[in-house]
Amino acid sequence: MSSKMVIRQPQPVMDNQDSEEWGSGICDCCQNVPECCFAFWCFPCFACITSKKYGQCLCLPLLDIGCIPPITMSMRVSMRQRYGIKDTMCRDCVYASFCMPCTWCQMSREMERRDLQVVLVSAKNT
Repeated sequence: MSSKMVIRQPQPVMDNQDSEEWGSGICDCCQNVPECCFAFWCFPCFACITSKKYGQCLCLPLLDIGCIPPITMSMRVSMRQRYGIKDTMCRDCVYASFCMPCTWCQMSREMERRDLQVVLVSAKNT
């Protein structure tokens, strides 16, 4: 009879110290002026690129039509859920309806701010 030894390597642990608030306000365009200019001058392209970076379909924002843009609102709610940001559906609805480019800029800044790279200590390159 043969014995089988199972060894488990320690897994990296990521300590999340982000707050429960948005990293920037809805009108904090000065934090990334080139990005906000891009959103202002070519909003459909900017929204599609941001959607793709978030892991959604590239053309998803092109479906935003109507009084309350459903895609912008659902992306904002999804981002709040993913990052643990406390806010209200009512505010998401207002921002999606009346400040769409600013909303997409805020979501893009949040993705950049929360993009945590996992670094393994004592890892060897082979």
